[in-house]
Amino acid sequence: MFTINIDSSSSVPMYEQIYEYIKNEIKSGQLPPKAKLPSTRSLAIHMQVSRNTIDMAYAQLLSEGYIESIPKSGYYVSMVSELTHIAVKKTTVIPVKSKKEPAYQYDFSPYAIDINSFPYNIWRKLSNTFMNNNNNDIFLLGNNQGDEGLRAAIGRYLHESRGVNCTTEQIIIGAGADYLLQLLTQILQYSSTNININNNSVTDENVHSNKECVNIFSGNIAMENPTYMQAYKIFKTMHYEVTPIPLDSSGISMDHLSKIDSNIVYVTPSHQYPLGIVMPIKRRLELLQWANSSPDRYIIEDDHDSEFRYKGKPIPSLQGIDSSSKVIYLGTFSRAIAPAIRIGYMVLPEKLLEIYKKNFNFYSSTVSRVDQNIMKSFIEGGYFERHLNKTRKIYKNKHDLLIQNLKIFGDAIRIEGENAGLYLIIRFNTQLTEKEIIDLAAKGSIKLYGLNEHYFPDTESENPTLSPLPPTILLGYANVPEEDIKKGIEKLYCILRAKLGNTK
Repeated sequence: MFTINIDSSSSVPMYEQIYEYIKNEIKSGQLPPKAKLPSTRSLAIHMQVSRNTIDMAYAQLLSEGYIESIPKSGYYVSMVSELTHIAVKKTTVIPVKSKKEPAYQYDFSPYAIDINSFPYNIWRKLSNTFMNNNNNDIFLLGNNQGDEGLRAAIGRYLHESRGVNCTTEQIIIGAGADYLLQLLTQILQYSSTNININNNSVTDENVHSNKECVNIFSGNIAMENPTYMQAYKIFKTMHYEVTPIPLDSSGISMDHLSKIDSNIVYVTPSHQYPLGIVMPIKRRLELLQWANSSPDRYIIEDDHDSEFRYKGKPIPSLQGIDSSSKVIYLGTFSRAIAPAIRIGYMVLPEKLLEIYKKNFNFYSSTVSRVDQNIMKSFIEGGYFERHLNKTRKIYKNKHDLLIQNLKIFGDAIRIEGENAGLYLIIRFNTQLTEKEIIDLAAKGSIKLYGLNEHYFPDTESENPTLSPLPPTILLGYANVPEEDIKKGIEKLYCILRAKLGNTK
């Protein structure tokens, strides 16, 4: 019989106290496997409790597998108890202290936008109007590609502003470029492993044994170097090989691209990220010719910063001058409106759209239908166009003001990438390294952002136009007040003045 110290004054029920005692005896090995337990009647008499209390304790032990009941024989400790007495070492969880980013007086971030120009009143008005319509259907799941109304509005906007030619059906809405790139990698992977060669179907099972197929599917994506590192990381995590292609004055080097085994290339032709090169029409046509030289080649066009151009006429998108359905077009509203408006769009060529519909259309849309409808109204009501016109003037003023104030540096710097986007490329004529410039600025409470972090690992010196690399900064101005642009640049000059002007 068990000798169990029952605390009748405890808030824990008696049956639970009995259950805990027997369970601990089993776990500690004091009650070995196959040991017989006293009957409920005899244990109730022994402990001077009701039989129902013992029945409840045994029932809990049975349900958790500590004991088992053998008909006409009684209760026995289960064999599983051989594993339950293993001691578990207690560990102390040490909280990780988050490293606080120091507060800077001037932050020239190339990733920021002018958040003060966000159309709060219009956005609030559209939100209230929409929510007051009592449209219950909006809280149901919609089209997996995104609501048709928003896709149609985006399609019209892209055609009018960027020359993109597509149907509403070709557009997929997603929560930013990151999600759309992940989806695209799956579509490309599937299209590469399910092609027809001489009318013979090639599938995942025989793709590695078919030499002709291996030439078509290399699992390799070519990217500009330097590049948008977020896209690079996504391709790598999706198990693609990524080959860096250096840049020349017109963008991605066609000489280098033509020499590698890749059928997919990722480019940012409207405003190369991060060097700010605007790809001229001649290079765009050369890139399309490269894509047309093989039936399975595609260009991923990330139309980065295409809304903001300060010199010359806008150049149509690659997709807009593509007559062979070789361009996959990507864009978002992150720079034009706000990063938190997680709405991006992808335009698929017909062949890839067919693969998406057959194999990947089960993915639900990652953008709230409420947000989709607000964005649709924002575009169709003309608010988006007015917002772009307003922000273009704001950014043009800041752009010109920054260039004017940078003249204080004289020949100690060279400005590049000034024709578009929300930042300038500043190359310093100094013995200092890029990191030393950033560190010196940080001591003066100025936050700067270097170019080196955008290069593939160990490839900085491979770019023919940048060898040897001078220290280079991406100087953003979008979210810096105009008065701070002047003060910040003057302070930066005072910090670096003694170190500038010395050539290597």
